[in-house]
Amino acid sequence: MARSKVAVVGGGIIGLAVARELMRSRGVEVTVFEKEAFVGAHQTGHNSGVVHAGLYYEPGSLKARLCRRGVSLLEEFLAEKGVAFDKCGKIVVAHTEDECRRLDAIHERALANGVPGVKLIEAEDIRAIEPHARGRKALHSPETAIVDYPGMTRALAEDITAFGGQILLRTAVTDLAERSGGVDVQTRSGADRFDRVIACAGLQSDRLAVTAGESSFPKIVPFYGDYFLLSPEKSALVNGLIYPVPDPKYPFLGVHVSKTIQGDVTLGPNAFLSLGRESYDRRTLSPKDVADAIGFPGFWRFAARNIPAAVRETRTALSTRVFVEQARRYVPAISVEDVRRGPRGIRAQAMNRDGSLEDDFVITGSARILHVRNAPSPGATSSLAIAEHVVQEAYRRAE
Repeated sequence: MARSKVAVVGGGIIGLAVARELMRSRGVEVTVFEKEAFVGAHQTGHNSGVVHAGLYYEPGSLKARLCRRGVSLLEEFLAEKGVAFDKCGKIVVAHTEDECRRLDAIHERALANGVPGVKLIEAEDIRAIEPHARGRKALHSPETAIVDYPGMTRALAEDITAFGGQILLRTAVTDLAERSGGVDVQTRSGADRFDRVIACAGLQSDRLAVTAGESSFPKIVPFYGDYFLLSPEKSALVNGLIYPVPDPKYPFLGVHVSKTIQGDVTLGPNAFLSLGRESYDRRTLSPKDVADAIGFPGFWRFAARNIPAAVRETRTALSTRVFVEQARRYVPAISVEDVRRGPRGIRAQAMNRDGSLEDDFVITGSARILHVRNAPSPGATSSLAIAEHVVQEAYRRAE
């Protein structure tokens, strides 16, 4: 009897994790379609490389559950494959009374989520962990880590090919159509028939879903995040990860100071509307993507509700000095002279018709086509657990 044929659209970390899980747990024949020349070309290869421990997420949410499960699976996979990984630890630093209260609430969430080793610390303890950091109080997460996500993605791809799957690079999927007995996957080379399709299209997830007859919402609105790199001479100022206390009134975290697995120290990211879903080059503009975002009434509703945050992010986008001042709040020894412009990432922010943001992972679809519509941070951390969940959901719908 012929094996079932399944297509996975998207060669980022989640798409490849799903493809690997399909082959391991279901024994199916898998083809991955990736439009770029290499895997992990978009969000996977343009993030901070943090393995999140699960501090912030609503207990019981998909994010909370899959993050903790994902960390365990990720550590096991990385050890097996020899991919670089470092439990450098993280502190979330509070300066004001209000931030201290929010920090207490985060601590309660972290405990509810089963984050190991997490504890509240005072100013003198901050200096013991990060000698150059300053704050009134902090939450210490010693299990938060950093990793080489592109390296992990390549290891996933190697597993897929070793299991007999194929990864078609430079092969963009332009349409998905469910037919009697299967799904037609359309590319520029023609159409192929599969028994099932799982789409993990990231920055293009809404557009691909629409071709399959799904709703336009949640809609992807791209926000870029710029990073600055601390000079090598000053990199010893930071031992691990130094984060601000998130403000629940605003959707984005704010500038933080982070060590990377390559040994660099980054400042960032900020968050500002991108001029293209894939515009990593600051001079590149996509008229289609810009028109799509600013022509969406939900974006303007979102902007109107977040004017203070928009002002702050505009200032960081226009001024290196203002950007660095955000980081100096936590590490005062950093100066503008110590930084140089670094890479840019683009976040696929899923936004509803009313301008509200989708906070949790979102998976939609039918018995034959499943769409991962929203997988923001901790998406990479949770990738192997998301893959388990998505594959189980795909086959549950087929029952």
